[in-house]
Amino acid sequence: MKSIFCSMAALALVMAWSIAGAQTQSPSSALAGITALMGGQHANSAAAQPLTLNEVERIALAVNPEIEVAGRKLAAAQAHVPTAGALDDPMAMVRAWGVPLAQPWDYNQSQNMLSLTQTFPGAGKRALRTSVAMSDVEVAKAELEQARLAVRVRTHKAFDDLLRAQDELKIHDEHVGIAQQAIAAARIQYETGKAPQQDLLKAQVELTRLAEHMIRFEQDAEVARAELNTLLRRDPASPLRVEGEYAVQTALPPLPALKDDALQTRPDLAAARGAAERSRKEQALAKKAYTPDFTVSGGYMLMPPNVSMRNSYMVEGSMNLPWLNKHKHDAEIAESTARATEQDAELDALQNEAFGQIQEALVQAEAAQRMAHLYRDELRPQAEATLQSSVIAYGNNKTDLLNLLDSQMVLIDIDLTWLQQVAEFDARLADLEMATGKTLSGTSEQTMGVKP
Repeated sequence: MKSIFCSMAALALVMAWSIAGAQTQSPSSALAGITALMGGQHANSAAAQPLTLNEVERIALAVNPEIEVAGRKLAAAQAHVPTAGALDDPMAMVRAWGVPLAQPWDYNQSQNMLSLTQTFPGAGKRALRTSVAMSDVEVAKAELEQARLAVRVRTHKAFDDLLRAQDELKIHDEHVGIAQQAIAAARIQYETGKAPQQDLLKAQVELTRLAEHMIRFEQDAEVARAELNTLLRRDPASPLRVEGEYAVQTALPPLPALKDDALQTRPDLAAARGAAERSRKEQALAKKAYTPDFTVSGGYMLMPPNVSMRNSYMVEGSMNLPWLNKHKHDAEIAESTARATEQDAELDALQNEAFGQIQEALVQAEAAQRMAHLYRDELRPQAEATLQSSVIAYGNNKTDLLNLLDSQMVLIDIDLTWLQQVAEFDARLADLEMATGKTLSGTSEQTMGVKP
């Protein structure tokens, strides 16, 4: 939009509002009213040093509590690995046999034994238990990556929401600034009294719409700022301002490539594969129930004095008999088999859901990208030409104020809708990252400025 036409249109807006105000209030209070209605500083954002998308993501990944929780779960899973395949604690035993009831304190007359006992699981059980624990570690690692991805995507979306709200406020402030520059001219035009009441009411409505825009933009900015501060582990009310551009020029990858990326890099798919692998190992471990465990004991025995060989030792071996408890172990094997098939089904369902999410996000991103280009390349030049024509016609008394106001507001709406579309594209691009599990090129180094 060329500044001369904006200035003339804004001048017409303020002039009409000023004349209308004369019918209900003094010129000074009317002009003060428009300044109070549409002006003002955005103190919360102005007080903070602006952060870029890369800086915001780096801080969030370093301090976000959800990532910390996932990291502690991983540490717990890793700490469990050494204990999973370890032997049970050995048992020490002291036993006195044959203590006479008449002299229950006289252990010298009894058979006294000291022994140690150790149980050894059946062949392969310890290795399988360790392998199951390692699968838990892999699942925890994937869940940590999923938490990191989710935080990064949420941070990206909150950043885009705040950036869009800030840019919407900039557009609003630009129009308010032009209007304030025209106040002096409006004071002079006030005394002419040449505007019909229909024009005056329409002008007042359009000016009020600018104030309505500002309230909504500030609300959006505060909500996005609170969300971003929360992700950065800060007080939600802390001042925060961001700076950056939009990635609407980023070329979108083809659908087959996105699906391949999801199969390779999506953390929740990796976690599901790890869980399925863990279930298969648990199934193999359940089948080992028919492999008996062995217990070995060894001890020293001190016999009563009247025995010729007072010093002796004892060796003992025992094993469980799982075949005599077949019903129990068959049920355990059936349960582990059902869990394994359940995990396989969940993996298939999650993979199918991932492909659906990719398709949906890609379609929405492509639509937002086309809409952004349409507004920038087609609608905005047309609206700007229409406004230029309306300003010239209004200056030559060939059109009325209503047409000029409509042309001005259409251009403002197009600018704001363009911002909404480029922000929508960035949000859908973040959804694609969530669906594929990887950063898409161009999302951290955005390529388009604030205005089309």
